[in-house]
Amino acid sequence: QVQVVESGGGLVQPGGSLRLSCAASGNIFNIVHMAWFRQAPGKDRELVARVLWHPESTDYADSVKGRFTISRNDAKNTVYLQMNGLKPEDTAVYYCNIRGYITQFEVLDSWGQGTQVTVAS
Repeated sequence: QVQVVESGGGLVQPGGSLRLSCAASGNIFNIVHMAWFRQAPGKDRELVARVLWHPESTDYADSVKGRFTISRNDAKNTVYLQMNGLKPEDTAVYYCNIRGYITQFEVLDSWGQGTQVTVAS
């Protein structure tokens, strides 16, 4: 079983910064990606940023490019989301997702419980 635990959410003023962390633990054979999604009230869940493991690359939603940075720590199966220049429209519950394999044949697709990010003055 794989556990995904997020931390780092909170309340911040517009223009401020937050750093989210996501750690995956358990039986992980290999990782394809770790990603951050978000869901605002009344809206669909959307991809914010992801990092592919091999070869390493990153993707960002257009709405966060230049403001958010995703990074990883291979040894800890952890990803971070540095969020700068936060806007009220960034307010949402942020979810971490890991995709890969538990064994050579068993697919891994797990989500964390979510962490609330609120941007307000």
